[in-house]
Amino acid sequence: PVTAGSIVVPYGHVIGNEKWRGSELAQRLQGKIRLIFEDGLGLVDFHLSNRTCILYISEADLVAGDEFKRRLVRFRNASSLGGIVIVEKTQISDQYFLPVQKLVVLELGMVLLPVANQGEASQLITQLVSFYVREESKDHNSNPFFRKQCSQLAEPSVFRTVQQIPGVGKTKALLLLQQFGSIHQLCNASVKELELVVGQTAAQQIYRF
Repeated sequence: PVTAGSIVVPYGHVIGNEKWRGSELAQRLQGKIRLIFEDGLGLVDFHLSNRTCILYISEADLVAGDEFKRRLVRFRNASSLGGIVIVEKTQISDQYFLPVQKLVVLELGMVLLPVANQGEASQLITQLVSFYVREESKDHNSNPFFRKQCSQLAEPSVFRTVQQIPGVGKTKALLLLQQFGSIHQLCNASVKELELVVGQTAAQQIYRF
């Protein structure tokens, strides 16, 4: 299970669990938000920010039995992240909804949002992301240094170049550019400075490269 701080979500992005690649939900999100897929998210389906994530309960999960309940309890016991539970409430799953609501809201103290289908879920996630971006930008806009860094991210060639560094994918490339602003500053960064952004192993690789 993922704990707060172990997943870093680049500004304005969503990190999705690899299992959602190719799904209707992912297809509907593409073009509306910047979605990056990653393995190793464990119980989490989508990360909206460093501290907030989504656990998705489908109609099939509800009908299949109690496995989804165990998943929610495991998440709550092991994680300090804020969890939003999205539940497919349909004609078939409606009979299961009240017990789920009781478990999620009253017993686990998490937010529960019902949707009719994955299309509706994509709209909901898009709205949540724009809310988090607005909240974060309040902090960022007051910092002229950060504004300067953000403008660098508009350069696709710079972004692609940073991804060529061994051990650096899309997520790490975004984080590095957000932190250092340019390839020149990235080249002059110390291992300690790099570690703060990408962790020890990747920092060593980047520094050597």
